[in-house]
This record gives sequence, C-alpha cells and structure tokens, in this order.
Amino acid sequence: MTNISIGQYLPFDTFIHRLDPRVKIIGVFLYIITIFFVDSFLGYLPFVILLLAMLGVGKIPIKSVFRSLKPLIFIIIITGLINLLTTRGEVLWSIGPFNISKEGVYRTGFTILRLILIILSTSVLTYTTSPMELTYGLEKLLSPLKRFGFPAGELAMMISISLRFIPTLFDEAQKIRMAQMARGADFESGNIIKRATSMIPLLVPLFINSFKRSDDLATAMEARLYRVGEPRTKLNEILMQKKDWITLLGFIFFCSLVIIFHFV
Repeated sequence: MTNISIGQYLPFDTFIHRLDPRVKIIGVFLYIITIFFVDSFLGYLPFVILLLAMLGVGKIPIKSVFRSLKPLIFIIIITGLINLLTTRGEVLWSIGPFNISKEGVYRTGFTILRLILIILSTSVLTYTTSPMELTYGLEKLLSPLKRFGFPAGELAMMISISLRFIPTLFDEAQKIRMAQMARGADFESGNIIKRATSMIPLLVPLFINSFKRSDDLATAMEARLYRVGEPRTKLNEILMQKKDWITLLGFIFFCSLVIIFHFV
C-alpha cells in the first residue's frame, strides 16, 4: 500500500515543508479553483510547470506521486467514459448505440488532465504538510467562523483524523486480503457480482477493526481530558513570516493572471 499518497507525509526540510500550512492550503485551493477557468490544453501548461516546480522544490519523487493515481484510476476512467460517450458532435466511431465524437475525445482528454492535476496538487499538500500542521492550519483559517457558532476546531480535528487513518485502513485491508488469500479466498476470478460477494470476508473484519480503532481513539482522548470546544494551547504556534506572505502573493498573482486571460 505504498501507492497511497493521501494522508502520507514526507518529513523533508525543504522550502515548501517550512511554509505556513495556511499558505499551502490556500495555495492548493486557489490552484484547483483556477484550473476550472482553463478552456484549452495550452492553458494547462502553466499549471503543469508550477506543479513540477512544487514537486522539485519539495523533493517529492515524481514516480511515487504518479503511482498514487492508481487507487483513483477507476474514477478517472469512469469520468472519461461518461464524457466520451455523452458528448455530441462530429462522429468519429460508432459502437452500438453509442457515438464517439471528435468533441467527445477532446473533452475526455481535457477532463482527465484536469482530474490528474487536481489529484497531484492535493498530493503535494499532504506530502509536505504533517496531519498536525494541516489540522492547525485549517483550524486557524476557519477560526473567524467560530463567532457564528461554526465548530472550526472539531471539523479540523475530524479531517486530521480521517487523513491520518486513510493509509492505516488501506494497509490493514491489504493485510486482511493477504490473510484471506492464504486461506484460499479468491478475489480475482469470476464476474462482477462474484467479485463483489468475495469482498465480504474482507470488508467485515475491516469495519470491525475500524470501529475498534475509533473506540480506542475516543478512550485515549478522554484519558487526556480532551473536551470539545474547550480552548487549547499549542506547543508550536504558527506565524506568517515574510516568505509565507511572498509565496501567498505569488499564488494570488498567478491565479489572477489565469483568470484575467480567460476573460480577455
């Protein structure tokens, strides 16, 4: 399960790692939002260059990041097929009741490239930001909403716990799968229904272990006197420094240029 990048963190000492987590969260958010203003393949070129620059500065192995697409390849393929078969235009091929158009091929490639850029940019965030920093950054960003009764701290904690346990659950699923295969279970052969049925011996113990982990975590938090909504101190307070402001302004400038060129 080393291909799972969501929730994983590479503890390197790079410029991106040292940035304020709020800057990285806002930067990735702006990056993803601005991608939807692009309407041509050439328009994706600055985003690809920026992504490669972030991977290089963060010392993130490119092969590892692209391997992280493997768990989401099914979603990417389904999304591409939907666009390929539902987009109308100049017909290139006919497959039964479905027509594949020139516009459909273009839109499919366009959509797949957009999804890949979104996934990889999110991977950069998780690779360079520890779960604790991510939690603290989200809590700081959402803290102004506390005056309206918004549970910023609780939401940030839930997101942090989810990210922390995603790789753990995948690893545990792999261990259970290998144990079931050693006992003669077959997860590969048969039709879709048979394969889905064969997943039951995998899902049941996985859910049971997940509930047990949740109960153990709740007990540990209670033992440490964690109380929802209570003010808590931090060992290391995060403060915006000069490099953080410059990086944030750079992201805003980049995204503003893309949006301006879109409407010009």
